[in-house]
Amino acid sequence: MKALEFHDLGVEDSLRLSFEATFDQQAALERELEPFLQALEEYAGEWMPDVVEGKRRRKYSRAAIWKALEERRDENSMGLGLYRTKWPALDMAFSLWFPPSPLRLNIWVAIQPLSFFAEEERCRRFVDMVRAWASHYPVTYASANSLAEDQLSGAPWFGRDMQTSIRDGFDKLYEVSWLNVFGPKLVETVGRERMLSTPAQRVEELPNGSILLVTWPIAADFASDEARQAQARAYAHLRPDLDFDTVLRTLRERSATLAPVEPHFPPDMAPLLSRVVDHVPISERQRKIAEFNAWQPPEPDEWFPSESALPSDVNDQALVCRYYSTLAERLVALLHTKVPSVFEAAPESLTDVDLHFWSENFPERFERKNIDEHAIPAISAYMGELLVRHLGGRWVPRKKLGEMQVIVGNRVWLPYVRAHRYMRSRQALLDFSLTQLYRVAERHRG
Repeated sequence: MKALEFHDLGVEDSLRLSFEATFDQQAALERELEPFLQALEEYAGEWMPDVVEGKRRRKYSRAAIWKALEERRDENSMGLGLYRTKWPALDMAFSLWFPPSPLRLNIWVAIQPLSFFAEEERCRRFVDMVRAWASHYPVTYASANSLAEDQLSGAPWFGRDMQTSIRDGFDKLYEVSWLNVFGPKLVETVGRERMLSTPAQRVEELPNGSILLVTWPIAADFASDEARQAQARAYAHLRPDLDFDTVLRTLRERSATLAPVEPHFPPDMAPLLSRVVDHVPISERQRKIAEFNAWQPPEPDEWFPSESALPSDVNDQALVCRYYSTLAERLVALLHTKVPSVFEAAPESLTDVDLHFWSENFPERFERKNIDEHAIPAISAYMGELLVRHLGGRWVPRKKLGEMQVIVGNRVWLPYVRAHRYMRSRQALLDFSLTQLYRVAERHRG
């Protein structure tokens, strides 16, 4: 049973809920979890999970829930995952922690795309679900927000280091999300009357002393100026030490950062850059698109006219060509698990290789000696093999690896020189990409 992965929908924002609470450890487990399951089944609607994961995946049912919890139970915790096989995508986790760990119940929900919550009724049902949970389970803190917004705000640490964040938790109000549930301790810190008088779309005191607050009717509309003004009014009210205009200016700056930018990438680099952009945090995506729109990679100069090619200086050229092929196979061996297309040795595999090395930050993560002795020769040979196979190129074998040459049309290309530059840094992987070199060589093969 294959659950829908977020990347199957492309890179889009998502709605994320973090719910931290406690529960009645003395109650029977099925009875204590009934409010969680009942509210989920009543309000989720079109994003209702249809997959339950313990040690294996099963179709959603109450029986599958109990089986998964049993499978994933250890001496002080239990949990499960909930997913969907159809749009919208869901990544949901539920866990319980028992002594000697602090007693707690955690619910994590991520639903993609955020645009699914462009309808007010869907948003209302989501809020009602969270309200039902928070009415039964004593909440420490809960919030639902855009993933991009959370990234820009610094949630959940808000500028604190991890240890401080764990120690202090939600000891004060660091941010106001689209949906918030403030536990009794935080309510008393801010002031119950102040919190209940917050100018917001929905403010409700729950039976256990928590307060539910929603800033705007539509979650997907969080970055509009009207929603930002509502968010700023609520935050400045709850934090009278903050200036409304300053808060609003910060929120508007976030919205500007998220405003869509149309890609206009250099043509040779577009296949690679469009995928690199998908790998940066969603909050930085538009800024990265604008950066790549303005960027021009250096024109490849790892070549000279074919009549200037160094003559082969080896006795058995066929033997050296087989050695180049063996070196190319080393790259296949290195990358075949994470970059399956290297098996095919098609031109498109070069973009996959570029993206892999960039996303792994390969030149700066691995030992330079190994890169120089193993990675660069393998990359060089693989690049050269593709020039030979797909562009009608011809190896001109040399004793020194650094002098390997491939003649394509009226140019002789130097794949080792390119690979050496390529593996200098993460930025060099873009400046001297394999994708660009191949495309330029392809244009000049005639």
